[in-house]
Amino acid sequence: MARYTGPVTKKARAFGEAIFGYDKAYEKRKYPPGQHGLMKKRKQRSDYAIQLNEKQKAKYTYGVLERQFRNLFEKAAAKSGVTGEILLQLLESRLDNVVYRLGIAKTRRAARQLVSHKHILVDGVLCNVPSMLLKPGAVVSVRGKSKGVEVIKSNVSSKKDVRNFAWLEWNADKMEGRFLALPEREKIPENINEQLIVELYSK
Repeated sequence: MARYTGPVTKKARAFGEAIFGYDKAYEKRKYPPGQHGLMKKRKQRSDYAIQLNEKQKAKYTYGVLERQFRNLFEKAAAKSGVTGEILLQLLESRLDNVVYRLGIAKTRRAARQLVSHKHILVDGVLCNVPSMLLKPGAVVSVRGKSKGVEVIKSNVSSKKDVRNFAWLEWNADKMEGRFLALPEREKIPENINEQLIVELYSK
């Protein structure tokens, strides 16, 4: 399964925000990576550079590689509605993202690993495809024998804000959640300007 395996703190510093979640190393060095850090005079970026940066930030935030991201954009563009909003809705409906949002995993990377290692069920059926797009009404649960895994128990038992999303429903006793609906743009917390991504792909 293709995925980004490089340094996460360096990427977060490049984008100027902790896109992979809380990072102690990032908190200590909130300036661009490189030998000179803040001392380096940076040229004013072109519109293209700004648009490209926004697309890259979205890709790394959701853990999607270029071809996958492009395919999702084309799928969003083919639907009726606001393309940028639909793109974010598709990204939010990915199985690994929903597992992360429900609090079963602390990060999207960890969520992807849980799915790949066959700890997650979708509508009662084992699924090991992190990129699976869920439809409203889908039930995501922890596999029976996986409920005793320490890291899963720890994540589920801790009360996280990540479960406070209107489009998700969580049942701690059953260790299962329901994907109720596609989220509205204003309720998605990610700091992404999707219009810049649309403009980039429209060139």
